[in-house]
Amino acid sequence: MATTGRNAAVGEAGRAAMAWVALCALLAAGGAQAQPAWKPQKSVELIAQNAPGGGADRTLRIMAKILQEGRHVETPVNVVNKPGGGGSVAYSYLNLHPGDAHYLQLASKSLLTNNIAGLGPSYTEFTPVAFLFGEYVSVTVRPDSPLRSGRDLIERMQKDPTALSFGIATSLGNPNHQAVATALKAAGVDIRKLRTVIFPSGGAASTAMLGGHVDVVPITAAFAASMVRQGQVRVLAVTSPVRLPDVLAEVPTWREQGYDAVVSNWRSIFGPRGMTEPQIAYWEQAFARFVESDAWKKELETNFWRSEYLRSAETRKYLEQDNAQAKAFLVELGLAK
Repeated sequence: MATTGRNAAVGEAGRAAMAWVALCALLAAGGAQAQPAWKPQKSVELIAQNAPGGGADRTLRIMAKILQEGRHVETPVNVVNKPGGGGSVAYSYLNLHPGDAHYLQLASKSLLTNNIAGLGPSYTEFTPVAFLFGEYVSVTVRPDSPLRSGRDLIERMQKDPTALSFGIATSLGNPNHQAVATALKAAGVDIRKLRTVIFPSGGAASTAMLGGHVDVVPITAAFAASMVRQGQVRVLAVTSPVRLPDVLAEVPTWREQGYDAVVSNWRSIFGPRGMTEPQIAYWEQAFARFVESDAWKKELETNFWRSEYLRSAETRKYLEQDNAQAKAFLVELGLAK
């Protein structure tokens, strides 16, 4: 009987010790998961990969205003322009601040296409924070251009692939380039013979076109609409599946003109490499509030943008899929191997 009681006591003590160990492990795990919350301690820099007046610059200035006025961020938010190298200058600047979530960049699909073409860093070298929206491209010419439609452009290029010059912001193979290349390829034009001039921004490319230095410039629908309102350009085609509203309502899509070319560019927020989970969580929450604000929804409508908000992990998965598709497309266009 004494042995039985002693065994029972030992067993009870062992169970208590195991319970204590388990509790300690649970508390330790909880402590590891509950990392200190992060928030900005100084001014936040939103990095534009083009010069003032370009698409990214215009978008970031809108975003900075809403982030500040809506109090989605506690510290000042400034836009910093780092043009050059098809975006590589801006991305290099971003990664000069590893692990510092005070630096964010608005990236587009050109991040993928530049890397595939061997002209820039991989998206895997940065921290995806949030996927914001998609936008379509408008193909523009001067108001006095003899080209009256997308079909006129195609027919001219079918006769001579070098007949027209194209101003592209900010690199070959990106969505602006694809906005014309896809339609020309569908029409049987050898796009490798196109005469292209690279500009640091859509604003610079448009200025060159208005000055008679290039013939055609594909730019974002929002930028094109602003120039249409001022009578500065004629829009030959849009890359959307259906017509866009407002001042672009009379512009036919490429599909309407007989060429199956739908091109959409996305805009996502990236941080430098090495961002922590609390840093990512802060910006996910900030942008989740931001995209639901009335001010941002108004900008979406005004600029012909399509809201497609995704958080960090979802953005990373999307990028993996889109990178594979972009590579296949650029290989087909002869811009990558």
